[in-house]
Amino acid sequence: MCLISKLLGDKRFYHVLVRIDLDLAATARQAGCARCPGVLHNASFPRKPRGAPKGLSVEDKRRASLCCAACRKRVTPPSVRFLGRRIYLGIVVVLATAMQQGPAPWRASQLREVLGVSLQTLARWRVWWKETFVESAFWKAAKAAFSPAVDETGSPRSLLERFGGDDFEQLVALLRLVDPLSTPSGYVPDRRP
Repeated sequence: MCLISKLLGDKRFYHVLVRIDLDLAATARQAGCARCPGVLHNASFPRKPRGAPKGLSVEDKRRASLCCAACRKRVTPPSVRFLGRRIYLGIVVVLATAMQQGPAPWRASQLREVLGVSLQTLARWRVWWKETFVESAFWKAAKAAFSPAVDETGSPRSLLERFGGDDFEQLVALLRLVDPLSTPSGYVPDRRP
């Protein structure tokens, strides 16, 4: 539980995630509108993410989004902070689910106490990782990059363990892997092999 408290309370870690999101938005802006030759402008919107460190500015809680000047269509680039429309930060979804797995899994009651996440929400996240995620077209394509194969029944913990580095680096790598799932349009910038 020390890992959760340490990472979630560290504004520096969160600011690294903000910088990654800004880079993803800049990449999307440079690519331009996919529907027309229009220029993309900032159309970021506020979020009220649960699990964020205390004392973050309103700007740190904004979701990067872009809008075409010509056709007015919105482009929402991937994010390592926000996992789709979930109200909890992506890091909370990953860590809370991973902490329930492994040789000494944390009980849901402990996670609820530390994170304020309901038991039903924790159960939904487990189902999402074990069923929805592993059956998604995204994962069916992405899992080919892992050899040997990832233990899908142990996701997300088994995925975290596949990345090198310390806890921080593993977590950022996993959040970057799943960032295409953070946008409803499935927009993926041309940055992956």
